[in-house]
Amino acid sequence: MVILAMALIGASFSYAQRPAGAAPTANRPAFVAPQQSPSAPRVEPDYIIDLWPDGAPTDNGQTGPERDMGNFASNITKPTLSFFIPKKPNGMAVIVCAGGGYSSVWYGTEGYANAPTYTDRGITCIVLKYRLPNGHPEVPLDDVHEAFRIVRSRAAELGIKKVGVAGHSAGGHLAAMAATKYENAVQRPDFQILYYPVITAEPDFSHEGSIINLVGRNNINKKNIDEYSNEKHVTPDTPPAFIMANTDDDVVPVRNSIEYYNALKANGVPAALNIYQEGGHGWTDHLDFPYRDQWMDTLGKWLERLAESFGL
Repeated sequence: MVILAMALIGASFSYAQRPAGAAPTANRPAFVAPQQSPSAPRVEPDYIIDLWPDGAPTDNGQTGPERDMGNFASNITKPTLSFFIPKKPNGMAVIVCAGGGYSSVWYGTEGYANAPTYTDRGITCIVLKYRLPNGHPEVPLDDVHEAFRIVRSRAAELGIKKVGVAGHSAGGHLAAMAATKYENAVQRPDFQILYYPVITAEPDFSHEGSIINLVGRNNINKKNIDEYSNEKHVTPDTPPAFIMANTDDDVVPVRNSIEYYNALKANGVPAALNIYQEGGHGWTDHLDFPYRDQWMDTLGKWLERLAESFGL
């Protein structure tokens, strides 16, 4: 089944230019904290497990205690998986990578608070609190790959047949890496959901702070730009995608989403791109986001169609 849709609500295709008033990429901060808005209530997980109980095989060089501020954490040395189990599982699960510019992980606002988006539809939601790269890009990707290994190893226990990945902002970059940089069927996501994602490392429209944190300030070169521009690694085997972004996002330019969609379409990958006129960045838990009902309804219908295509 081909799932291909494009919803444009007041959107403009003059995406070669930055949104009006946006600072040049070089002046964008590594991460802009979510705006103060009425937020969806935080839901607590059914249980949490350590990702690497015997220690991770890779190291980002960060030491000292983890700094956890309740909704976000930094200096993460012990990554975890938080499980949210639906009352009526439908056989699907999604591993969620929250954003934070690769300098923190906003697991509370973009993970826990957003869990009912999935569990209300029968999808097991698993929030990954991943280690930050600190110039070692393999580290967070190793965490995602291990998350997929763990979840698939528990598939029978959890009643899971298909596992996807979701990502917000810089977590969207990580999710897109997971969707384009897998080595086997266990690591390959069955689908991907990207919210206002960082996609590229190309200086013209990347989120510079995220890429600096990913590879290191002194390692911004053509090789790494090409390696970590996810739009350049799409193939016909890349999993189906649902992408959401805003025209007025002055943190991560909407062109990131458009270029990724174009790459998916060029490779025949089922993809849905939804661009809203306004709403800025970091809005998935915002109750006052102007298109909250629309995006939740559209995503829900896409997930229903996807489940049908899986035979679930």
